[in-house]
Amino acid sequence: MAKAPLTYSDVARSDSFRALLRKKKQFLLPMTLFFLAFYFTLPILTSYSKVLNEPALGPVSWAWLLGTAQFIMTWTLCTVYSRKAAKFDEMVDGIKAEVARSGQAHEKGRKTS
Repeated sequence: MAKAPLTYSDVARSDSFRALLRKKKQFLLPMTLFFLAFYFTLPILTSYSKVLNEPALGPVSWAWLLGTAQFIMTWTLCTVYSRKAAKFDEMVDGIKAEVARSGQAHEKGRKTS
């Protein structure tokens, strides 16, 4: 008898999958909010304030420092996300194996009944 394909419903019912979604949400929501707040600080402060026009280090203004910091922040967040995504991928592999095992056990149970 052919093995039934793994469906999204099978995966979505597993506790491991729900834990993965919870962990991803706990990671992505704060990171996204931080990114948006940091990113929009430059255009908002430039539009509504003169604070960024003040010199910070010699002739270099705060606007240049904040703009450079945005590049550094982006590279850092990309690196952090790449490392975290690798852990999420490991969790996904575990979930697929778990669901496949439970599907095989379910198939065996149907054959013996």
